[in-house]
Amino acid sequence: MKCYQCAKMGKDTDAVGICIVCGMGLCKDHLRREEIPVWDNDYSVRLKPDVEHTLRIVCEPCHEALLENY
Repeated sequence: MKCYQCAKMGKDTDAVGICIVCGMGLCKDHLRREEIPVWDNDYSVRLKPDVEHTLRIVCEPCHEALLENY
């Protein structure tokens, strides 16, 4: 799998992770790996703190969207 963000810029870079929100393949330069809010059980817009304190991989657009709703 290749990094989607790099492919948009004409680069051929292997992905090292996948965004848990949208499924985009990401290289190490385009991923965010940090503790982020998680969805409620019914997948509604409501978010709750990450009680497991697990680092998760997301792309930059999804990371910004998650933090806007938190």
